[in-house]
Amino acid sequence: VLVSVSLITFDERSGTHHITSGLKSIAHDVFSPLASGVNDILRPIGDFLAGSVHYGSLQTENQRLQATIGRLKMQLNETEGLQQRLRELDSLDHLPPPLDSLPKVTAQMTQFNLSNFDADLTIDKGRGDGVLVGMPVVAAGGLVGQVIEASHSTATVQLITDSRSSVGVSFGPSGQTYATVSGQGPGNPLSVQYIPAQTHLHKGEIMYTNGLAGGEFPPNVPVGVVHSYRATVGSGSMTVTMTPLANLDHLAYVDVVQWEPPL
Repeated sequence: VLVSVSLITFDERSGTHHITSGLKSIAHDVFSPLASGVNDILRPIGDFLAGSVHYGSLQTENQRLQATIGRLKMQLNETEGLQQRLRELDSLDHLPPPLDSLPKVTAQMTQFNLSNFDADLTIDKGRGDGVLVGMPVVAAGGLVGQVIEASHSTATVQLITDSRSSVGVSFGPSGQTYATVSGQGPGNPLSVQYIPAQTHLHKGEIMYTNGLAGGEFPPNVPVGVVHSYRATVGSGSMTVTMTPLANLDHLAYVDVVQWEPPL
């Protein structure tokens, strides 16, 4: 650099432009790579310093965007939940016979009470709304359970998956084959007892409440579909499991059927 400055000074004072022009060209050739190298070193440092200055604002902007994404996801979940509730309410308006002709009280589920063997839920309607102990409870698809407790404004419903639940059912072409469905706890399939070993069954077959005299449910309410079956060697009955038709894991609304067994 010092040599370049000296050459420029000499050129201005002596006026010997034709001599120094060559020397300046040589100096340019020598020092241009050096200047370029210095710039290559200093440029990333400058970029880093500039990035450091803006890092705080970028971090703030990123946090703002993340918060916006979180709010949008929450709104989406709320919208999907609302749509699910609307679908359930709509399905309650299109229940199959005989449920469509029986008086009903629509209630919202407020609490699930689950353990290894017991399964019940609390609803926001009670005696003041016409909900009484023993009344059947249904949802989209079929039978949910039965009212086992009722206060003035709330009630407890025992689900058909509860280990204490027992429902008389019928199935087959004529609907004259009878059995009993018992709960085995939340998340477990229903157990179907008292089906003779030679009974013709198929997977997906629907079973309905039998409505026999003294029964606790009106006739022909869908209960579930056959999930598996097998005949046990040396036994006169089959081992059968069934899946509830009502989606008991995602209940928002149910209908309490204002029905009591005839005397």
